Amino acid sequence: MAATSTLHDSARSTSARRLRVAHINANFAGGSGGIMLREAAAVDSDRYAATILAPGDGPLFDRARDEGVDVIRLRRMGGGRHVYPGADVRALRELSWHLAEHDFDVVHTHAGRAGAIGRLAAHRAGIPAIVHTLHGFPFNEFQNPATRAALRAIERRLGRITDYFLADGSFVASEAIRLKIAPPDRIRAVISPVDAVRPTSASARREARRILGISDDAKVVGTVARLAAQKSPLDMVNAIAGLRRPDVYMVWLGDGELRAATERLIAENGLKGRFLLAGDRDDVGSLLPAFDIFALSSLWEGLPCSLVEAMICGIPAVATAVNSVPELVLSARTGLLARPADPASLTRAIAYMLDHPDEAACMAEAARAHIGQQFRPDRLGADLMHVYDTALRLAAPRVARSR
Repeated sequence: MAATSTLHDSARSTSARRLRVAHINANFAGGSGGIMLREAAAVDSDRYAATILAPGDGPLFDRARDEGVDVIRLRRMGGGRHVYPGADVRALRELSWHLAEHDFDVVHTHAGRAGAIGRLAAHRAGIPAIVHTLHGFPFNEFQNPATRAALRAIERRLGRITDYFLADGSFVASEAIRLKIAPPDRIRAVISPVDAVRPTSASARREARRILGISDDAKVVGTVARLAAQKSPLDMVNAIAGLRRPDVYMVWLGDGELRAATERLIAENGLKGRFLLAGDRDDVGSLLPAFDIFALSSLWEGLPCSLVEAMICGIPAVATAVNSVPELVLSARTGLLARPADPASLTRAIAYMLDHPDEAACMAEAARAHIGQQFRPDRLGADLMHVYDTALRLAAPRVARSR
């Protein structure tokens, strides 16, 4: 499939018809998948026709259809965020075919693996404009230096075929500029709204605890995250063990490849019965009110939706100070920060919140106000449409040379 045969005539009358935008992600379940769906649904449907290309199954596919967003299920991009060289070559071929077949104007990729495969496929298919969202970075200080350097080099090369970048938070955007992944005039932070959650109440708290099987008088620390290296569940187990408080329960909503290792460490620390691994849930919004404290132990992040949802719900927050998290958790104002990969630091922050409930409540109220100023759904669609229009304008000379 020659790129020249599938190049969209950028000069064709795009203004006279709806522009077709393809959103690509290797994960369409919560996190960046939920952000992708909200972005696809946010743009003016009279100007843009959005299609999501993603593998797997799950409730987000049904939600996409309900919101008028077309879906193409990818058969070759299974495996989520992990790299599989042979399978990724097949995924590249499949994706290149879909992109050329459906005549897209803009490809918008999300996260690391889909960002690499999707941008290469879009380039091969001759898509006029390529936009990529950095949901954090696929490299970080907790990797070995050789891996980190290789991934940075790959991101820089991919940046050469990317017309515009979006970032989860200002910190991620500034890091992309510092690392020469994105030029400063082609990147901006875009804050994606989260799913609607209600402020917590006494009745919602009782019902959530009834569902989870936890008594009303227990102290509950909770989180919503994958059981994966990025989210560092073993640090959370050690942090809860460090509290040495039999009245404190931990609830982890989410599943992943570290479940067995997490279960073993829970047992070794004598926390069975007080550290609940509740698995993936589709009723997270109903369960958040069970938490007295929301805690995040991540080693790296973009701008975590679960933290935003907890703050909107009015739950005091403790989180590791990584990437864009300190933009949400203003230390001692809207929550408390802990050092990543330091369970003792997390223990101290959680203990302080538990021991000072009045201060915790004040921080939670300040967090809700802080979030409300930033996460406005009405801004998202306008921001994205501006980015797509800008990307098409910036790409026009390159496309013209290729014709």
